[in-house]
Amino acid sequence: MKYSAPFWLPSGHLQTIYPALLIRKPAVRFRRERWDTPDGDFIDIDFVDGAPDQPFVVLFHGLEGSSDSHYARALMAEAQARGWSGAVPHFRGCSGEANRAPRFYHSGDAAEIDWIIRRLHARRVAAGATGKFYATGVSLGGNALLCWLGESQHDAEFVNAACAVSAPLDLAQGGVSLSSGFNMVYTRMFLQTLKPKCVAKLQQFPGLFDLDALHAARDLYAFDNIVTAPLHGYRNTEDYWDRASAKHVLNDITVPTLVLNAKNDPFLPGRHLPQRASPRVVLDYPEHGGHVGFAVGGPPGRITWLPGKLIHFLEQHG
Repeated sequence: MKYSAPFWLPSGHLQTIYPALLIRKPAVRFRRERWDTPDGDFIDIDFVDGAPDQPFVVLFHGLEGSSDSHYARALMAEAQARGWSGAVPHFRGCSGEANRAPRFYHSGDAAEIDWIIRRLHARRVAAGATGKFYATGVSLGGNALLCWLGESQHDAEFVNAACAVSAPLDLAQGGVSLSSGFNMVYTRMFLQTLKPKCVAKLQQFPGLFDLDALHAARDLYAFDNIVTAPLHGYRNTEDYWDRASAKHVLNDITVPTLVLNAKNDPFLPGRHLPQRASPRVVLDYPEHGGHVGFAVGGPPGRITWLPGKLIHFLEQHG
């Protein structure tokens, strides 16, 4: 399934922004569960329930995303239409309610992926479900999923196949890209929701980080240096961006995996995309598509290509 961008969305920015904001999202009937985490926190997971002999697909969302993100609704609507089951776990603090622990989530959160995905799979087994078990991730969630797949290697093979979409495979280069020019629009959008969460976190845990430095942060480099890195065991932004980049583990993945990144993705320009990976990994880098865009058709457009692409890969390789 080759992607061709509509003529009326001629740039990476339009291909990113228009599908996220202006294309109607399909309706999905979600069922929410709250899980207590091993560290005394909680996560909320939104499910679609299908037939036990049909596949199950989990989707890990992107930075400040949720089950309401356009890509999550698109994939889960397609799964629901096929009779599949699915789940969208929310990273800490992304389900509409502040989490309890002195942490949030991050691009290299393989331990969180591990706990969630193993529990989901164990429940499926205990319930006697026989359908295939698939894992997908978008943007930050895609990078974290790839990190888990690479670090787990053969221990991840209870997953039949996996897909990562628009993952920031090289966080340092992505950070540079998001720190200048028009791309600051995306940075400001992220900081508009991240900063209030951090202010609230300081009310829970006074002194956790420097409030004045947080307010002064104007890009993700500064934000990650103040909040993300120290809260999650990294020395600083450089250490976080290096160690959490999925590009380091692409050669270690043993589960059939699609890595889909548009070369005109404003978050990670094509010249920085890795060119080598494990034989089990398919690197698919179309010229166009933007960041988790991939709209098709005439105006107002549709967001059906991406879920179709992912499901086709999962069924062919799982």
